[in-house]
Amino acid sequence: MAKVLVFVEQRDGKNKKSSFELIAASAAAGNETHALIVGDSVTALANECAQYGANKVHVVQDAALKNYSAEAYARAVTTAIKSLSPEIVLAAHTPMGKDLLPIVAAQVDGALATDCTSLQFSGSSIAVKRPVYSGKAMAEVEFVGSGVKMATVRPNSLGLPKPDTSKTADAASITVDLSGLKTKILEIVKGNSARPDVTEAGIVVSGGRSLKSAENFKIIEDLADSVGAAVGASRAAVDAGYRPHRDQVGQTGKVVSPTLYIACGISGAIQHLAGMRTSKCIVAINTDPQAPIFQIADYGIVGDLFQVVPALTNEFKKLKE
Repeated sequence: MAKVLVFVEQRDGKNKKSSFELIAASAAAGNETHALIVGDSVTALANECAQYGANKVHVVQDAALKNYSAEAYARAVTTAIKSLSPEIVLAAHTPMGKDLLPIVAAQVDGALATDCTSLQFSGSSIAVKRPVYSGKAMAEVEFVGSGVKMATVRPNSLGLPKPDTSKTADAASITVDLSGLKTKILEIVKGNSARPDVTEAGIVVSGGRSLKSAENFKIIEDLADSVGAAVGASRAAVDAGYRPHRDQVGQTGKVVSPTLYIACGISGAIQHLAGMRTSKCIVAINTDPQAPIFQIADYGIVGDLFQVVPALTNEFKKLKE
């Protein structure tokens, strides 16, 4: 049994479900599982962590932590690690986790594996699997030595059990000296999309350059809205100006692992496959039967997306009715 500390990512007063995956996986392995929430006035978020298996919840609260800052959050997490002395530290492989944990690992002289898709606990140690060579192979990584073992895990990789709503937690405060910070967040400009982020969504519908214009992405949005999905795009579509970079899926965009991934008019370049090939179920729609995307798709539709996608949208709407 290991002492595991899970960094719980929260935004706008809501915990990210990807953090609950890590808590649940650690608890299921019988570990002493601690959750760490960093922010401003976040005590109320502790109970959710307990419902997924956290034995104890710790909070670092300060007005300077209201918005994410790598410098401030790294100081908070580093202080918590030195105070609690966990053997393993986990975080989700989100933009925040990818930014934060390498800094923390350097500060505590820990070993870090990133973009992991599975965890295997063994006593006080851990082994992980992570994709390499743009996802064409999987590497199994073991940690050696006595330092802190750290990993970021791809969202939706481990699965999320049902919470035990009868469980509650008293949050234990950790005091952190945040004086002398050299950076300060002045403003955050948010997009106006009400759809989920592609890294967190259970369903992602992505379009490629075959959409031919930003306006034509409306049919992708309609399909996504009919099933409560996020909208993604290939790099070619983003480079053409059809979608903003935040929607890009692939090696140079965001890595996703949803339950269902629907690729519309995407040929399947290796850079795109690297960002979505761990999806549980892949549906590809393309006019070219030799497109590489069909090699990894669970279901393939050879046809014109401008005919197939609206037809799928209508069928999903009928099912909902």
